[in-house]
Amino acid sequence: MDLKLKGRKALIMASSKGLGKSVALELAREGVAVMICGRNEMDLISTQKEISGICDVPVHYAIGDVSSGKGRDHILSEVKLKMGAADILVTNSGGPPFGMFEEHDMQAWERAYRLLLESVVGMIKGVLPAMKDKKWGRIITITSQAVKQPVEGLVLSNSVRASVVGLVKTLSSELGPHNITVNNVMPGYTQTRRLENLFAKNPKFLTVTEEIPLRRIGRPEEFAAAVAFLASERASYITGVSLPVDGGWIKGI
Repeated sequence: MDLKLKGRKALIMASSKGLGKSVALELAREGVAVMICGRNEMDLISTQKEISGICDVPVHYAIGDVSSGKGRDHILSEVKLKMGAADILVTNSGGPPFGMFEEHDMQAWERAYRLLLESVVGMIKGVLPAMKDKKWGRIITITSQAVKQPVEGLVLSNSVRASVVGLVKTLSSELGPHNITVNNVMPGYTQTRRLENLFAKNPKFLTVTEEIPLRRIGRPEEFAAAVAFLASERASYITGVSLPVDGGWIKGI
Protein backbone atom coordinates (compact mmCIF):
# COMPACT_ATOMS: atom_id res chain seq x y z
CA MET A 1 0.00 0.00 0.00
CA ASP A 2 1.34 3.42 -0.97
CA LEU A 3 0.78 5.68 2.04
CA LYS A 4 1.42 8.75 -0.15
CA LEU A 5 3.79 10.30 2.37
CA LYS A 6 6.82 10.89 0.18
CA GLY A 7 8.09 14.44 0.55
CA ARG A 8 6.35 15.14 3.86
CA LYS A 9 8.26 16.33 6.93
CA ALA A 10 7.83 14.90 10.41
CA LEU A 11 8.88 15.88 13.92
CA ILE A 12 9.00 12.89 16.25
CA MET A 13 9.50 13.51 19.93
CA ALA A 14 11.75 11.34 22.14
CA SER A 15 12.95 9.45 19.09
CA SER A 16 16.58 8.56 19.74
CA LYS A 17 15.46 5.13 20.97
CA GLY A 18 12.43 3.01 21.80
CA LEU A 19 9.05 3.54 20.16
CA GLY A 20 9.92 7.03 18.95
CA LYS A 21 12.94 5.70 17.06
CA SER A 22 10.82 2.98 15.46
CA VAL A 23 8.28 5.57 14.32
CA ALA A 24 11.01 7.77 12.84
CA LEU A 25 12.44 4.84 10.91
CA GLU A 26 9.04 3.74 9.63
CA LEU A 27 8.18 7.24 8.39
CA ALA A 28 11.61 7.58 6.78
CA ARG A 29 11.00 4.30 4.94
CA GLU A 30 7.87 5.93 3.51
CA GLY A 31 9.91 8.85 2.14
CA VAL A 32 9.32 11.30 4.97
CA ALA A 33 12.09 13.70 6.03
CA VAL A 34 12.39 13.35 9.79
CA MET A 35 13.54 15.43 12.73
CA ILE A 36 14.41 13.25 15.69
CA CYS A 37 14.93 14.68 19.14
CA GLY A 38 15.99 13.69 22.63
CA ARG A 39 18.27 14.68 25.49
CA ASN A 40 21.34 12.60 24.67
CA GLU A 41 23.34 13.77 21.66
CA MET A 42 25.30 10.52 21.30
CA ASP A 43 22.06 8.53 21.06
CA LEU A 44 20.70 11.02 18.53
CA ILE A 45 23.81 10.84 16.35
CA SER A 46 23.71 7.04 16.43
CA THR A 47 20.04 6.96 15.44
CA GLN A 48 20.56 9.58 12.74
CA LYS A 49 23.32 7.47 11.19
CA GLU A 50 21.23 4.31 11.43
CA ILE A 51 18.19 5.79 9.70
CA SER A 52 20.31 7.58 7.08
CA GLY A 53 22.02 4.29 6.29
CA ILE A 54 18.68 2.66 5.54
CA CYS A 55 16.59 5.46 4.02
CA ASP A 56 17.42 8.05 1.38
CA VAL A 57 15.71 10.99 3.11
CA PRO A 58 16.95 13.96 5.15
CA VAL A 59 17.37 13.00 8.83
CA HIS A 60 17.95 15.86 11.26
CA TYR A 61 18.23 15.91 15.02
CA ALA A 62 17.69 18.41 17.83
CA ILE A 63 18.74 18.14 21.46
CA GLY A 64 16.06 19.14 23.93
CA ASP A 65 14.03 18.16 26.96
CA VAL A 66 10.36 18.26 25.93
CA SER A 67 9.25 18.75 29.55
CA SER A 68 10.80 22.24 29.59
CA GLY A 69 9.72 25.31 27.66
CA LYS A 70 13.33 26.09 26.76
CA GLY A 71 13.83 22.59 25.40
CA ARG A 72 10.67 22.74 23.29
CA ASP A 73 11.57 26.19 21.94
CA HIS A 74 14.98 24.93 20.86
CA ILE A 75 13.53 21.91 19.08
CA LEU A 76 10.97 24.05 17.27
CA SER A 77 13.66 26.52 16.22
CA GLU A 78 15.70 23.63 14.79
CA VAL A 79 12.66 22.45 12.84
CA LYS A 80 12.22 25.90 11.32
CA LEU A 81 15.94 26.17 10.50
CA LYS A 82 16.45 22.71 9.01
CA MET A 83 13.01 21.73 7.67
CA GLY A 84 10.96 24.89 7.40
CA ALA A 85 7.91 23.35 9.02
CA ALA A 86 6.54 19.99 10.12
CA ASP A 87 3.59 18.40 8.32
CA ILE A 88 3.45 15.59 10.88
CA LEU A 89 3.92 15.82 14.64
CA VAL A 90 4.29 12.69 16.75
CA THR A 91 4.38 13.50 20.45
CA ASN A 92 6.14 11.06 22.73
CA SER A 93 8.13 11.02 25.95
CA GLY A 94 9.59 8.70 28.48
CA GLY A 95 7.28 7.52 31.22
CA PRO A 96 7.10 8.74 34.82
CA PRO A 97 8.43 6.48 37.57
CA PHE A 98 6.78 3.30 38.76
CA GLY A 99 5.06 3.49 42.16
CA MET A 100 1.83 3.49 44.13
CA PHE A 101 -0.15 6.65 44.95
CA GLU A 102 1.31 7.25 48.42
CA GLU A 103 4.86 6.87 47.16
CA HIS A 104 4.70 10.02 45.01
CA ASP A 105 4.93 13.55 46.44
CA MET A 106 3.45 16.61 44.74
CA GLN A 107 6.73 17.33 42.96
CA ALA A 108 6.45 13.95 41.24
CA TRP A 109 2.96 14.83 40.07
CA GLU A 110 4.19 18.18 38.74
CA ARG A 111 7.03 16.48 36.85
CA ALA A 112 4.58 13.97 35.36
CA TYR A 113 2.31 16.81 34.24
CA ARG A 114 5.16 18.64 32.53
CA LEU A 115 6.42 15.47 30.86
CA LEU A 116 3.14 13.96 29.71
CA LEU A 117 0.70 16.83 29.13
CA GLU A 118 2.50 20.16 29.03
CA SER A 119 4.99 18.80 26.50
CA VAL A 120 2.15 17.74 24.19
CA VAL A 121 0.33 21.06 24.44
CA GLY A 122 3.54 23.02 23.88
CA MET A 123 4.61 21.11 20.80
CA ILE A 124 1.17 21.24 19.21
CA LYS A 125 1.07 25.00 19.72
CA GLY A 126 4.46 25.22 18.03
CA VAL A 127 3.60 23.34 14.83
CA LEU A 128 -0.04 24.33 14.44
CA PRO A 129 0.28 27.70 12.66
CA ALA A 130 2.20 26.18 9.73
CA MET A 131 -0.23 23.26 9.45
CA LYS A 132 -3.16 25.64 9.33
CA ASP A 133 -1.45 27.72 6.65
CA LYS A 134 -0.95 24.59 4.53
CA LYS A 135 -4.44 23.26 5.25
CA TRP A 136 -2.86 19.88 5.95
CA GLY A 137 -1.49 18.28 9.06
CA ARG A 138 -1.24 15.14 11.14
CA ILE A 139 -0.94 15.26 14.92
CA ILE A 140 -0.44 11.90 16.60
CA THR A 141 0.04 11.48 20.32
CA ILE A 142 1.61 8.40 21.88
CA THR A 143 0.14 7.58 25.28
CA SER A 144 -0.38 4.07 26.69
CA GLN A 145 -2.92 1.29 26.97
CA ALA A 146 -3.18 2.47 30.58
CA VAL A 147 -5.42 5.39 29.55
CA LYS A 148 -8.18 2.86 28.85
CA GLN A 149 -7.33 0.19 31.41
CA PRO A 150 -5.08 1.37 34.27
CA VAL A 151 -1.94 -0.63 35.01
CA GLU A 152 -1.13 -1.40 38.63
CA GLY A 153 1.79 0.59 39.99
CA LEU A 154 1.66 3.26 37.27
CA VAL A 155 -0.64 5.80 38.93
CA LEU A 156 1.20 8.81 37.47
CA SER A 157 1.00 7.49 33.92
CA ASN A 158 -2.56 6.20 34.34
CA SER A 159 -3.76 9.60 35.54
CA VAL A 160 -1.91 12.22 33.52
CA ARG A 161 -1.83 10.43 30.17
CA ALA A 162 -5.61 10.14 30.25
CA SER A 163 -5.83 13.93 29.96
CA VAL A 164 -4.11 13.71 26.56
CA VAL A 165 -7.03 11.64 25.27
CA GLY A 166 -9.43 14.46 26.16
CA LEU A 167 -7.15 16.94 24.42
CA VAL A 168 -7.01 14.83 21.26
CA LYS A 169 -10.76 14.46 21.04
CA THR A 170 -11.31 18.18 21.56
CA LEU A 171 -8.67 19.21 19.02
CA SER A 172 -10.01 16.80 16.41
CA SER A 173 -13.22 18.84 16.39
CA GLU A 174 -11.48 22.22 16.41
CA LEU A 175 -8.91 21.39 13.73
CA GLY A 176 -10.99 19.25 11.39
CA PRO A 177 -12.09 22.27 9.30
CA HIS A 178 -8.39 22.98 8.64
CA ASN A 179 -7.80 19.46 7.24
CA ILE A 180 -5.69 18.52 10.27
CA THR A 181 -6.33 15.15 11.85
CA VAL A 182 -5.56 14.49 15.51
CA ASN A 183 -5.31 10.94 16.81
CA ASN A 184 -3.91 9.05 19.75
CA VAL A 185 -2.10 5.71 19.67
CA MET A 186 -1.95 3.53 22.77
CA PRO A 187 0.95 1.08 22.83
CA GLY A 188 0.52 -2.05 24.84
CA TYR A 189 3.35 -4.15 26.23
CA THR A 190 6.04 -3.63 23.61
CA GLN A 191 9.66 -4.75 23.65
CA THR A 192 11.44 -1.60 24.84
CA ARG A 193 13.93 -0.68 27.54
CA ARG A 194 11.13 0.83 29.65
CA LEU A 195 9.27 -2.48 29.60
CA GLU A 196 12.40 -4.28 30.71
CA ASN A 197 12.70 -1.84 33.63
CA LEU A 198 9.07 -2.46 34.61
CA PHE A 199 9.65 -6.21 34.56
CA ALA A 200 12.71 -5.76 36.77
CA LYS A 201 10.81 -3.66 39.33
CA ASN A 202 7.67 -5.77 39.48
CA PRO A 203 7.98 -9.53 38.80
CA LYS A 204 4.18 -9.68 38.29
CA PHE A 205 4.70 -8.21 34.84
CA LEU A 206 6.65 -11.30 33.78
CA THR A 207 3.38 -13.20 33.34
CA VAL A 208 1.71 -10.45 31.35
CA THR A 209 1.66 -12.44 28.11
CA GLU A 210 -1.01 -14.64 29.70
CA GLU A 211 -3.30 -11.58 29.71
CA ILE A 212 -2.70 -10.77 26.03
CA PRO A 213 -4.91 -12.64 23.54
CA LEU A 214 -2.03 -12.87 21.04
CA ARG A 215 0.13 -14.36 23.82
CA ARG A 216 3.24 -12.31 23.09
CA ILE A 217 4.87 -8.93 23.61
CA GLY A 218 4.53 -6.48 20.73
CA ARG A 219 7.37 -5.48 18.44
CA PRO A 220 8.24 -1.77 18.04
CA GLU A 221 7.88 -1.97 14.26
CA GLU A 222 4.29 -3.18 14.64
CA PHE A 223 3.46 -0.10 16.66
CA ALA A 224 5.31 2.17 14.23
CA ALA A 225 3.30 0.82 11.29
CA ALA A 226 0.06 1.93 12.95
CA VAL A 227 1.44 5.43 13.51
CA ALA A 228 2.62 5.69 9.91
CA PHE A 229 -0.84 4.72 8.66
CA LEU A 230 -2.51 7.43 10.76
CA ALA A 231 0.00 9.94 9.37
CA SER A 232 -0.83 9.02 5.80
CA GLU A 233 -3.31 10.12 3.16
CA ARG A 234 -4.94 6.70 3.51
CA ALA A 235 -6.14 7.76 6.96
CA SER A 236 -7.46 11.15 5.86
CA TYR A 237 -10.97 10.42 7.22
CA ILE A 238 -9.81 9.18 10.63
CA THR A 239 -9.60 11.72 13.43
CA GLY A 240 -10.30 11.87 17.15
CA VAL A 241 -9.64 8.19 17.75
CA SER A 242 -7.52 6.39 20.34
CA LEU A 243 -6.10 3.31 18.67
CA PRO A 244 -4.80 0.48 20.86
CA VAL A 245 -1.82 -1.47 19.54
CA ASP A 246 -1.83 -3.94 22.39
CA GLY A 247 -2.46 -7.44 21.07
CA GLY A 248 -6.00 -7.27 22.49
CA TRP A 249 -4.96 -6.58 26.11
CA ILE A 250 -7.60 -3.89 26.71
CA LYS A 251 -10.80 -5.66 27.71
CA GLY A 252 -13.27 -2.81 27.16
CA ILE A 253 -15.13 -2.25 23.91
